[in-house]
Amino acid sequence: MARRRLYLVITWMLISASALLAASPYGLWIAKVPDKARVQQNPFEGDTNAVAAGGKLFRQNCASCHGADAAGLDDHPSLRTGRIRAATPGELQWILTNGSMRNGMPSWSRLPEQQRWQIIVYLKSLQ
Repeated sequence: MARRRLYLVITWMLISASALLAASPYGLWIAKVPDKARVQQNPFEGDTNAVAAGGKLFRQNCASCHGADAAGLDDHPSLRTGRIRAATPGELQWILTNGSMRNGMPSWSRLPEQQRWQIIVYLKSLQ
C-alpha cells in the first residue's frame, strides 16, 4: 500500500512539473507550432558555410537580446537551453517566422527564409 502511494505521489509530481513547464512563457510557443511546420528539415544542416553565415546573421539580428554567445541578456532567454536543443529545426523556423509577441519575441519574417535557416543551423551548432 505504501509503495502504491509513493508511486502515485511521484507520478503526480512528474505530471505537475510537466504542466508547469508547458505553462511557462518559454514553453507555450512550442504548443502553437503546427505539425506541418514542426517536421520541416533545415536545408542547410551540416553546411559549415551556413553555420558561419548564420553566426553573422545572429550577431546582426539576435545578439542585442540574446547575447553575442546566445546565453541571454537581461530578461531575454538563453538559446543554449535544453528546450532549444530539443526543438526541431521546423519549430525554430516557425518561431523565427511568427514570433511570440506575448513573450517579447518579434517576427523575423522580413528576413529571407534562407537566412532564418542559417540562423537555426548556427544555433544548433552551439549545442
